[in-house]
Amino acid sequence: MAGKTRLVLAGGGHSHAIVLDALRRRPEPGLNVTLISPAVASPYSGMLPGHVAGIYSREAMHIDVRRLVSAAGGRFVEDAVARVDATARRVLIRGGAAIPYDLLSLDIGITPDLSAIAGADAHAIAVKPIGDLLAKLGRLIAAVREPDGPRDVAIVGGGAAGLCLAFALARRLRTEATDAGREAARLRLTLITAHALLPDLNARARRLARAALARADIALVENDRACAVSARAVTLASGREVASDATLVAVGAGAPELIARSGLATDAQGFLAVRPTLQAVGDDAIFGAGDCATSVGDPRPKAGVFAVRQGPVLVENLRRAARGAPLLPFQPQKDWLVLMSTADGRAIAARGRHLALEGRAVWWLKDRIDRRFVEGLA
Repeated sequence: MAGKTRLVLAGGGHSHAIVLDALRRRPEPGLNVTLISPAVASPYSGMLPGHVAGIYSREAMHIDVRRLVSAAGGRFVEDAVARVDATARRVLIRGGAAIPYDLLSLDIGITPDLSAIAGADAHAIAVKPIGDLLAKLGRLIAAVREPDGPRDVAIVGGGAAGLCLAFALARRLRTEATDAGREAARLRLTLITAHALLPDLNARARRLARAALARADIALVENDRACAVSARAVTLASGREVASDATLVAVGAGAPELIARSGLATDAQGFLAVRPTLQAVGDDAIFGAGDCATSVGDPRPKAGVFAVRQGPVLVENLRRAARGAPLLPFQPQKDWLVLMSTADGRAIAARGRHLALEGRAVWWLKDRIDRRFVEGLA
């Protein structure tokens, strides 16, 4: 590519924060960087439960992507992408401008898709995207402090995200209720999962998690799918109703509409289809990472750990693409470490088919890893 290579990063996700941090530490000659993001700061998903529980401040769990791109010598555009015109190599933003690119990277997260649960759009709170969740959680916390506030709270989704959120909410909402003079013991929480708890983890991790839920006085409903949500209950496939004045849904992530709208290659669920090099299928100039993308040859769960792992490979391949050099494949781990806070000074660690540990040392490790990641981007 002649002259300056125009690199546009669409979205302020974890992988793009890593790209910007690498470029500020070791600038790439001839690379002109633009970051497009609707927010100046990006929440780090690994610290969300800690923030909900009241352990971390809002500032502590956010990455200042505007400052990062400035430190990398780039330009920040506070807006959202409306469409990608791959033929003309330009990004159209909602404000109406068109931003040209030579290389484009997408890390724009997911959109909530609650369509599988009747009434959820009107009566439930989607856990993703995190930016939208934080404001809604603020309103829920304020409501719990009122004398006639919610008594029953349900969390739908028995993966790691739903589990950690349940622990965090139990701690935070009961603390808020007590501080406001309400009887915290009357605040009941229920975790609902269509399958077994933590279906992607090993049996020992599931046993530890069930014991921790019992210790935290959080009810667990397994193998019973949430079919409908109303203002006062969650109706399950079995016909059972679980009382709920406030329902949070940690399942149902959908692909951003702009991917299909832009005519880019997708997987069966509509997520950007990428090759091992993180390049889009059929377009060498477009890269994808994080929840919005799926590696067609080796798909992985939609989890922040993979965006973090993709970051170093993404920045190296963007450098190489700008130079016209061969790219490297991203090789995701087959077994990855999952660290889940129980919001009581302890955490559960799980990896592979057999490893699972619980204790204060595990929480210390998780806290250290999360803080070092965010502080390293400061």
